[in-house]
Amino acid sequence: MNAPEPTLTPNRMTYREASKQALREALLSDPRVFLMGEDIGRYGGCYAVTKGLLEEFGEERIRDTPLSESAFVGAGVGTAMAGMRPIVEIMTVNFSLLALDQILNNAVTIPHMSGGQFAIPLVIRMATGGGRRVAAQHSRSLEGWYAHIPGLRVLTPATVEDARFMLKGALADPNPVIIFEHVMLYNMEGDFPSDMKEVDIARAKVRRAGRDVSLITYGGSLFKALQAADALSSEGIDAEVIDLRTLRPLDTKTIIDSVARTRRCIIIDEGWRSGSISAEVGMRIAEEAFFELDAPLRRVCSREAPIPYAAHLEDACLPQAATIVAVARELIRPS
Repeated sequence: MNAPEPTLTPNRMTYREASKQALREALLSDPRVFLMGEDIGRYGGCYAVTKGLLEEFGEERIRDTPLSESAFVGAGVGTAMAGMRPIVEIMTVNFSLLALDQILNNAVTIPHMSGGQFAIPLVIRMATGGGRRVAAQHSRSLEGWYAHIPGLRVLTPATVEDARFMLKGALADPNPVIIFEHVMLYNMEGDFPSDMKEVDIARAKVRRAGRDVSLITYGGSLFKALQAADALSSEGIDAEVIDLRTLRPLDTKTIIDSVARTRRCIIIDEGWRSGSISAEVGMRIAEEAFFELDAPLRRVCSREAPIPYAAHLEDACLPQAATIVAVARELIRPS
């Protein structure tokens, strides 16, 4: 008689812990990997993701840096060219603007301009998004800016499993990769199978199947979309939720397949509407699936203004589940 298959107990942890375990695994598996950024060592990171890693791995591999994004991102580019595997943390996407020259004019272009003689296997992690009441200079969502640039891979892990395993795929890429971690996700808890070892960073994922409307989103807006889908189900509206996961390169096939099933689409994007990733997704649908649509494409984005400090104004500025519900209701049952 065959023995029964063992039951696998799912791993449950916070998004913060999943990110930390991903970093720890990278450090243990490859001696070329080291971390670099502001306050990541003794302080344990602004979001406590790197807490304890300095004590375990030492100052050679967990490097606190001066408050100069241009300098330490530039050092990351140089060490990547020299054969190391640096993981650079920028405290928030807002501060990455100080390192745009290093990212866009060096990390991205050197492989091309050297005729492939140099690779830049640089991974940059940065927090993004609003919701923490820290005002305009700490609350932007600029993922769409970076997704505009050929030569970058742009990852937006929204779930605990993606926070845990996307880094592995990023480190395997010979070109620069940016990982955007939404600030409101760090305390979120989630499960993933105990036998899971990797995720496919090249593919979007259907997080909730549905037949009436596609809610297409990424990062911190994923859970607002799922909340909206639950609310819509009580009204008899069956929403499908697509997690883009990777903004460059976009998985256009999963997007088009979803729209072909539901024939209606709402794109939710915490970035500003003008020139956003939502505009790119919408245009791809218009180009490739226009005749699949039974209703106009719709978007729910942040208001076209700097993110306010006051709680009620910030909430009004950012996409919310209630807004998604209202737009979906209007799309499916117009008055």
